[in-house]
Amino acid sequence: MSEAPNSANDASSVSPTGWALLGMLSGGDELSGYDIKKWFNWTIRFFYSSPAYSQIYSELKRLEQRGLVTSRVDAGVRSRRMYKITDPGLTAVTRWANDEPVEPPTLKHNPLMRVILGHLMNPGRLREILAEHVAHVEQMHRAAATEARWAGEEPAWSYARLALRWSEEYYAAERELALQMIKDLDEVEERFAEGGEDGTKFPVRDYWYEVERRIAAEDGQA
Repeated sequence: MSEAPNSANDASSVSPTGWALLGMLSGGDELSGYDIKKWFNWTIRFFYSSPAYSQIYSELKRLEQRGLVTSRVDAGVRSRRMYKITDPGLTAVTRWANDEPVEPPTLKHNPLMRVILGHLMNPGRLREILAEHVAHVEQMHRAAATEARWAGEEPAWSYARLALRWSEEYYAAERELALQMIKDLDEVEERFAEGGEDGTKFPVRDYWYEVERRIAAEDGQA
């Protein structure tokens, strides 16, 4: 086992994915990179992006170099490298979970980016994109509901089940929002058409600056 360098307790030396990996290993069991990827795909993917195998293995290597995990080769039927959290690793991830600032979630919503660029979309294309989004969200909702149900069988997974139940409700709400947006498209397209040729100019620079001034004025009166 390599010695933990001085940076082992430095939160800035571990990436967000690295903290997630340490969290998965915090139960004490040895896990392979394949095990960790399966766990990501089973539960965490509903609310956190799932890293590729290459990223998982590179992060595990960095964690081992910092002395936060150890590894050994299990020469079984399928030779594989197994990873186990160290005491310094458990201390570091516990400190991170309790003491480090929690960043607000960031949203990168590709269907909504197409909506805001609706003036560039071909007729009917926006509806197709939103319908595809609804189908994806419905699939995620069903999967989260199934996995939340199975997680309930194991007391040790009570917190995981709580996150999965949140995911189930999140995707249900996302589905309703997308369906409502599809219903609202007729009204939006009609209103946009009222602008005629000038209505296709996006964004209108002077208007956005005027909105900014009005918002600043409102904030000053609050």
